[in-house]
Amino acid sequence: MNDPTTPYDWHRPAGHDVAAVEVHHPAPLAQVQHAAPLVPVQPGSIPAVASVVLPDGRVVTGYAIEPAKPEPVATKPAVSRTAVNIALGGIGFGAVCGGLVLLTTLIAALAALVHQLIILAAVIFGGWIAVQVFSASGHNGGNTFHIRKAVFKRNHFNG
Repeated sequence: MNDPTTPYDWHRPAGHDVAAVEVHHPAPLAQVQHAAPLVPVQPGSIPAVASVVLPDGRVVTGYAIEPAKPEPVATKPAVSRTAVNIALGGIGFGAVCGGLVLLTTLIAALAALVHQLIILAAVIFGGWIAVQVFSASGHNGGNTFHIRKAVFKRNHFNG
């Protein structure tokens, strides 16, 4: 009983025997009584057995199986041509409205872009003018003009 090759006994120290096991058998349940006994029901009609002789002489016997019949397709009511035209007109109208919204958005975006480009050009050109005015006194070959004291005569500065 303490053979180390048997499973579950290898961990038990030598000299310890397994205790006797008491086996309990369950009692069967009382049988349920049905109001009416169950009787196998035969199909309404027994299909005919068909036999077919194959070209090599073998005979195959079996029941003929009827192919499954598809359910009849319900006929669809006719759709009025006017209703189709109204539906297509509504879809077209929605597409045109969406296109106009996109076109309006595109025009507004282009106008904002042009406005920003004009402002950018004004800033760059104004900065260039400011650099010219403030750096005119720094050039060796240039003239210094005092704008507040200048008198304009025939496109010449006289100071």
